[in-house]
Amino acid sequence: MDEVKRRLLWHAMLLFLLGLLTGLVESQFRNPRMGLAAHLEGVMNGAFLVALGAIWPDIRLTARQKALTFWTFLYGAYGNWAFTTLAAVIGTAALSPITAAGHGAQPWQEGLVTAGFATVGLAMVSASLLALWGLRKSAPRDPG
Repeated sequence: MDEVKRRLLWHAMLLFLLGLLTGLVESQFRNPRMGLAAHLEGVMNGAFLVALGAIWPDIRLTARQKALTFWTFLYGAYGNWAFTTLAAVIGTAALSPITAAGHGAQPWQEGLVTAGFATVGLAMVSASLLALWGLRKSAPRDPG
């Protein structure tokens, strides 16, 4: 098995486990509804990384582009779980009016979580675009 694929699958299972463990304590968070969202983010992003690992050998990019794609996807997947968990712990309402109804935090905490969600969104969109570029029909084959 390709070593990078194996690493992706390892991170997939770790994030899936983190999501499961988050689900066990979601009712203890300041915002339990956001805790449920954090649980789902961990589980779903773990499953996403499994799918990414399955197609990883078919993504044709330069070594530098592939490394950027790998690390950006990992940041996005872990970051999504981490910032959602942080929002649950401190009870922010940042960018989540449905799950945060009746909750709020200090302005700096709201700003931190908002910035985190923004960077996660940018990371996942940019990594997805790179992966799509590497999956196009005309992508050159990797010489290695």
